[in-house]
This record gives sequence, structure tokens and C-alpha cells, in this order.
Amino acid sequence: MRIKQLSLIVLIAIAFTACKPKDSFTIDGTFQNPGAEKKVFLYGMQNSNMIAIDSTNLSEKGEFKFIRKTPSVDFFRVSVGNHEFMLIAKNGDAIKLEADLADKTMAYKISGANEVDKLSELNGIRNTFAKQVEKLQADFEAKVATQPQNRAAILESMKPQYESYINQLNTQILKFAKDNKGTLASFYAMNTLSPQEFEAELVKFADEVKEDIKGNATVDAFVKQMALLKAVQVGETAPGFTINTAEGKPVSLADYKGKYVLVDFWASWCQPCRQENPNVVKVYNQYKTKNFDILGISLDTDKAAWLGAVKADGLSWTHVSELKDFNGETVKKYQVQAIPTSYLIDPAGKIVAKNLRGEALESFLAKTLR
Repeated sequence: MRIKQLSLIVLIAIAFTACKPKDSFTIDGTFQNPGAEKKVFLYGMQNSNMIAIDSTNLSEKGEFKFIRKTPSVDFFRVSVGNHEFMLIAKNGDAIKLEADLADKTMAYKISGANEVDKLSELNGIRNTFAKQVEKLQADFEAKVATQPQNRAAILESMKPQYESYINQLNTQILKFAKDNKGTLASFYAMNTLSPQEFEAELVKFADEVKEDIKGNATVDAFVKQMALLKAVQVGETAPGFTINTAEGKPVSLADYKGKYVLVDFWASWCQPCRQENPNVVKVYNQYKTKNFDILGISLDTDKAAWLGAVKADGLSWTHVSELKDFNGETVKKYQVQAIPTSYLIDPAGKIVAKNLRGEALESFLAKTLR
């Protein structure tokens, strides 16, 4: 902006700005329709977790204020009742927060600092889609109210529209993160995506921004995790391991060299795993004579439960386990954060696919094992 003249108003504004404390940040907030809510909490990051660091009471007008110090730019959250509002702040910022607690979408307005303005832009994107989904939900409930017997059919008919909204939102989030690299807002945006569905994008993002936004403990932990995850991406050589069977016989990934092998992480207590097992059995029986095998790695800690599930589900391939839940060495090496998780490894030992289930696994093998 080109300044033509320095008016008294501008001089006053400059003086006001110069008086802002640089060794702390402020959050001035106003909540409409707070109802019975009186207490407001401020959360800050500690060891990659949000913990309560301050609290205050709402005034009769629904106003509140926090003044805090932070070693560096970081994430904070304001909470009141069941409502949560994410912020990014650094010392010297004067942040304004406004929200209507009666708004089901939990939309809020924030301003007063560069990172906060970026976060506000991201919130605008998310709120647009939240309203679309809210309208879709209202349409669904209205139709079900008049045709309760057709609930399942109505849900199925509206599912494509819902998925379209989600896909559009994810596309917008990826664009926002790309356009705002180097900001904590871009990091926050990427972490709203499904870690399983967008694993490759998250790994790439971490690689691209690790130098731009390093120094923040949460970001540093994310970059470190993504570096480990990078080692088990499609196209990478699968990390070697050796795990014992229930009888104590050591089994190595190297034993399967020359074959396609599905390394399947699962557990007896995992219902989605047990539901997927019939599909895995079907594929195994169909392709076990075509240079294909499966190695099951259980996350069970109860040996009897593990072996009982193997027998009950008819899983006739080799099974091993460290019996350490998510704390097993191989589980950590493959960055297994949820199960079922599977890796399809080719005869040369490279990962060629991840988390293929049902028809997707069968289709991949049909094209590959001719």
C-alpha cells in the first residue's frame, strides 16, 4: 500500500502498535450464545500433546482474554465446553477470536497475525464443506423421516455426494498446504488429512518443509516419523526382519525372496482384521500356486488368543508374532499405526503395494500373477 500522507490517525495507530508487548502474545475473544458455559481454557503443546496451561472466566458479555509467553511460534487451543478452537501464535501477536457457540459447524473467526490469518483461510475452506455436509445430513434425515423403511437405500444414494464433498475438501487442503509451505498453518492443514489415505503426500510434504519450519517440537517429531515412513513407501526395498513362529522357529523376510509375499499385520482382537480374513483366505487359495505367499504378523500379546484366531479363521499360511502389540521391533520398523496393515512385496524384495483389501488385492494379483 502506498502512503500519501501521515495523518494523526496513522500516527496514533503506529504508536499503539509500538506499545504491543513483544515478549508475550494476547488472545482477546468473544463467544456468542455461551449458555451455561463460564470457563474458558487455553491449551498448549508439550511433548506433542495438548495440555491445559491457563484458564479464565467469561464476562457477562461473553468476553475473555489470555496473555501468555511462548519460546517460538506454536499451536494453541481455546476450549469452552465441547467447543475447541485451534490457534497458532508467537510472542508479539495480538489475536482476536470470535465464535457463536450455537453454530453446529463450530466455525470461528480469528485475526491478528500472519499464521492466524492463514489458519483463518484454511478454516474458511473447511467451513464451506462443513456447511455442505450439514445440509446433506439434513436432507438425509428429512427423507428418512418420510421413508424410514428405505433408510439404507437413501444412505447409499447420497453416499456419492458425500464422498464428492470429501474429495473436493481434500483437494483444497492439499492446494492450501502447497501454496503456504513454510507456515505452521500448512503443517496443520496436512495433518487434517487421513494418514493412511494420504501417506505418500505426507511423506513428501515432510521432506519439502523440514528445513523451513524446523525447531517446532511437534513439526520435528512429524518430520522424524515421516522419515521412518519413507523407508516403507511403495518402490522402496522392504526392511528385513526375523520373527519367531509360535513354536519358536525363526522366519525371515529373506526366506520369501523370489516370490510375491503379502506381509499382513493383524491381531485376534482387531475386528476389521477378522472381517477381512475371509477375503485374504480366498486370495491365498486362488494364488498360492502362482508364486504368491502370505506371512501373517500378529500384534497379539496373548499367544492363545492369537493361535485360536488363526485356527478359527482358517489362516493356513505361516504366522509369526513378537507378542508386543504395537511395540514390536518389526511393527515399529514398518511404522504400523493401525491394523489391518499390509505390504505386498515383489520377488526382488521391493514394496509394490500397500493396504490392498478385498477386490483391490484380488485385482492386483490377477494383473500381476498371470
